[in-house]
Amino acid sequence: MPAYLIRHPGKASDDILVEDPALTLRFEHGWAVFTDAAGTCLAIPAEAGAHIERVDEPQDEPAPQKE
Repeated sequence: MPAYLIRHPGKASDDILVEDPALTLRFEHGWAVFTDAAGTCLAIPAEAGAHIERVDEPQDEPAPQKE
């Protein structure tokens, strides 16, 4: 299920986790726009300085070392 952690530097109390099976993210005219099956559910302006990180995807593991 798509999940994004949205962090606001200096304002940890404003950090949120957004997740939904139909969640999508697009960037449009200086806005990060989250959409689900019902339509737009969250929009964040670039000026907010938020960091958006997708957290549902597995992290890449380093390739094994050859001996």
